[in-house]
Amino acid sequence: MTKGTLYLIPVVMAEGAEQQSLTPFLSQTINEIKEYIVENEKTARRCLKNAGLQTKQSELLIHDYGKHQRGGSLKPYFQGLENGQNVGLMSEAGCPGIADPGADIVAEAHRRGIRVVPLVGPSSLILALMGSGFNGQSFAFQGYLPIDKQGRIKRIKDLEAFAERFRQTQLFIETPFRNNPLLNDILSVCKNDTKLCIAANLTSADEFLQTKTIAEWKKTVPDLHKQPCIFLIYRSK
Repeated sequence: MTKGTLYLIPVVMAEGAEQQSLTPFLSQTINEIKEYIVENEKTARRCLKNAGLQTKQSELLIHDYGKHQRGGSLKPYFQGLENGQNVGLMSEAGCPGIADPGADIVAEAHRRGIRVVPLVGPSSLILALMGSGFNGQSFAFQGYLPIDKQGRIKRIKDLEAFAERFRQTQLFIETPFRNNPLLNDILSVCKNDTKLCIAANLTSADEFLQTKTIAEWKKTVPDLHKQPCIFLIYRSK
């Protein structure tokens, strides 16, 4: 029996951003799929509706792969795929598999010989890198920095050193309610001529994306509390 295809379905990052973020092919694809693996069923159903879903919601089979569902067998998520059904994978926002637990599903699909098709859609990391003016040929996404203040400060110093030594853009994120403490640590630790880009609320009406030196940021420190942000640092001669 021919196995199904796992489609990686991007999700908009801001309310009302469907038209600028999603392609017609994505809308066509979701209307050909009736089974999904999602991080949150409620938000996934809403996102599908806003993306142009015509299929009745009652006809959809949705598997919850939220944080309370992980750690067990992945077999239930793959029964449809093994039986020839196409399945969509969705994260909470942006592209599945990037800073996202859906990567486990993708890895298992490869182990099972199931075709994986990533669809075009918004990635906050790539959009931030594009808009930063930093090196786009050598960059590294570092994920979340340590919660412990001393560990976080050490990590910031290390990333600044990496950026200078390798001319490599360093990207990282934080839980939105910890953005301001992280920004304060960046400004207190990094050299004045190090460049910092802050990309917040990307694709939304109040999108904020600016690159300045640390010295320039110190003059006017933005309030980033509870805003989805990407931080990028870079040093160049």
